Amino acid sequence: MRTIAINPRQNKEQTRAFVQECPLQDYDALTRSPRLKQLEQRINSSQDEEEQRRLKGYLPFRCPHYTKFRDDYRDREHIVAESFTWQTCIDIDDPELVEKANEMSERLDVEAGGKWQGLMLHKDYSIRRKLHIDIRLPLGMTVPEAQRAYCKALGVACDTSCFTPERFIYISPADFEIYRADGWCQQLSEEEVAQRRKAYTDRGLSIDGRTEDGAYYDGGITKEEGGCSAPSTLNHQPSEGTLQPSTLNHPTSFKGVAYYDGGITKEEGGCSAPSTLNHQPSEGTLQPSTLNHPTSFKGVAYSSIISEYWHRTGGEPSEGERNKRLHQLAANLRAICDNNEEWLLELMPRYGLSVQEMKSIIHSACKEPTKGSRLMDQIVTALETGSLLDDAEEVDVEDEQLSILNCQLSIKRMPMGVRDSINAVGPQLAMPVVTAICPCIGALATGVVLDVHGQKKGLNLIAYIAGDFASGKGQIDPVVEAWMSEVAALDKMYQMQEDEWRSKKQAAKNKKEQPEEPKLPVRYITLNTTVAKLAERLANTEGKHAFSFTPEADTVAQKFRTAMSDFSVMLRQSYDGSKFDREAKSVEAVNAHIEHLLWNVCMCGTPDALYRVVSNYTDGFQSRIAVARTPDNTFAKLEDKPYVLTSRQMEHIQQIAHLLPLMQGEVVLSKLEAKGREWVERIRLETMKNDDKVRARQRFRVCVTAQRMTCCLMLCKVCEGLIQKHGLNGAEAHLKQYPNLWKELLLKVQTPQMLGIYDVIADSLLENALYFFRDRIENAFCSRDYAGYLSGERLKRGKNDSIYERLDMQFTFDQAMQHSVAIKGAGVTHNTVRQMLKNWRKQGLVILTDQGRYRKV
Repeated sequence: MRTIAINPRQNKEQTRAFVQECPLQDYDALTRSPRLKQLEQRINSSQDEEEQRRLKGYLPFRCPHYTKFRDDYRDREHIVAESFTWQTCIDIDDPELVEKANEMSERLDVEAGGKWQGLMLHKDYSIRRKLHIDIRLPLGMTVPEAQRAYCKALGVACDTSCFTPERFIYISPADFEIYRADGWCQQLSEEEVAQRRKAYTDRGLSIDGRTEDGAYYDGGITKEEGGCSAPSTLNHQPSEGTLQPSTLNHPTSFKGVAYYDGGITKEEGGCSAPSTLNHQPSEGTLQPSTLNHPTSFKGVAYSSIISEYWHRTGGEPSEGERNKRLHQLAANLRAICDNNEEWLLELMPRYGLSVQEMKSIIHSACKEPTKGSRLMDQIVTALETGSLLDDAEEVDVEDEQLSILNCQLSIKRMPMGVRDSINAVGPQLAMPVVTAICPCIGALATGVVLDVHGQKKGLNLIAYIAGDFASGKGQIDPVVEAWMSEVAALDKMYQMQEDEWRSKKQAAKNKKEQPEEPKLPVRYITLNTTVAKLAERLANTEGKHAFSFTPEADTVAQKFRTAMSDFSVMLRQSYDGSKFDREAKSVEAVNAHIEHLLWNVCMCGTPDALYRVVSNYTDGFQSRIAVARTPDNTFAKLEDKPYVLTSRQMEHIQQIAHLLPLMQGEVVLSKLEAKGREWVERIRLETMKNDDKVRARQRFRVCVTAQRMTCCLMLCKVCEGLIQKHGLNGAEAHLKQYPNLWKELLLKVQTPQMLGIYDVIADSLLENALYFFRDRIENAFCSRDYAGYLSGERLKRGKNDSIYERLDMQFTFDQAMQHSVAIKGAGVTHNTVRQMLKNWRKQGLVILTDQGRYRKV
């Protein structure tokens, strides 16, 4: 059992001294709570340090060193030594060292034979985007010793306030989590605990590494109360990564906050001596005396607008992306600054750039042809209307079905390509567009085979986007076209070859020798065709996924009206990649023998068209379709700036789509599999309580579909990382040079953020399936024909049933005639009896034996 000591801060009685031992699931639930996310947004949008500190007081926290305190009271006297976690948390407070420490911690964790190999247990960003790294203590090391050694290995300064036994760490939202090992908060075996305790007691320490005064042993360095080091005679040289006053050539603070906080009092137990650094205001800070333009817009400070902009676009720029991100900020901010370059120069943060460099960036941004910024309008509206919560308010989440699912997708956390697809249609269509593009991604990554429940299948997906007319479904069309543009370009060449063959055949129709028909591997297959032509196309894809898209599902319902059963069978078999055969007697007719039918399909249409496409609710077709629903926009205002697919968004999509076909091989995503099993078990328990058989049955294929869709998004995340690191050409070269590189990276992107998407997708698929099909499924399974066929029981409906019961197991026509006259009267004719027996044979109630007698089944 994994436990953790937390203070959830849900009511005023839970003071800073309160802490409670809880299962790790309670911690996870707390990180996913809307209230915590809202509080984080308020903290990061505030420019007032006092306000930030006040708001941080409402944050929940956890204790990294112990899981239990007596009477739930957090202080040194109430520590339960036996609950020592054998872990500690490294706190990186210097913003300039966060990314360096983040990268270095990864290297230390995988360094073969290294001192810290495999000891990293957990890593997340703090509320203010600093870094927390939880590590397992090496055998025999106390908390301070491990902290000093690990920080030295990272190349960062050591935070002595982390040495206190009762130390706590503020909890940040789930999407701030970077890494979590399976062993985090896991209790060690009794043998290992005994070994570790002995290592301490052999040094004259307590079983949790403390001295008589209750503080952790720190190699002879004395402590003051609160865990801070007193002046030591040891000559501690500054860490290589620490900012030194004498070497600083750039501003040492940003917006009045020093980059190096060695002199700032710590959150808990911090008592560093006052710093001698002369912290000058940052060059990018707004100074009232130098401003010649307004500092607010519609009553909202520009500093708050800029802060919210960084929050919504992935945080403040890191090293290497500073100029690009500042250019993007200027391009958006100019919409509410009259496109005034001087005004922008006063408002924008500089991050160390000179005035001349900032002028160049702003001038370039103001020359952009696009005018207006929807993002700035949304930010100003949110800040103006006070959509962030007051201290004691809870988050009120409206619309439990569509709105929450779209919001939970966290657009900025989505990988490149997917993020651009959502931005091209708007956040209200987030789930529909993700559902639509996943079949595209699965078809492009045709060589990827995913292990789900021990079965290895391709990323085979069938999607249907349902919505009323004028609900925005048409905005998805160009996005799908962008994903499949490379395949479509290749197919266009094949179509030209096919047209050339048709011309030759037409010219030689009366000649003895006819041109041979080419077998062209067209993969982007239209649905406005026949079942025979579909089978032929699918047989010629050379073992790769085919893809079909239709913006009007009625095309399918009309085209395959008489062959809907065949169409349904093909789609059902394509979901599992099963074998497909189609034989014909005629030589000219199409024969198809496909070992593995690989075909991804996306259809858009109205709900009634969905019912025409899925007409049988007992053949398994319905449960294989991922259905998404567009929101009700009946009374919605018309957008001032309609969402469109921009050339930049299309470029990003096409870059990801170009890399996906380079991935080949099987992969087992253990964390994703565990997530899927956890979801299935949750639905099982929920449905058992209310005997919901339809929902319980639906969960099986929803789990598989959601895993495939999540894997598609993870593949895009891998491509994004490679492009950011190596560029498009470099990413392509690396994937070709190292064929298994994508598998290694895919395992690493199983982060809590990406795994959290699984729950959103699975819940959405399940709710939409039940929304559209629950009544029809229940009626289908309760129908007389279906239930009677399953059970083999015949329901009594009239006199013929009485006749059937009176007859022996074997009977003749004459006996049937006699019993019919006895039941129905003398008016019964031979034709009436013959028709009755014929109906019984059709229904499978009787069979005709070789002796001319009838036998009941």
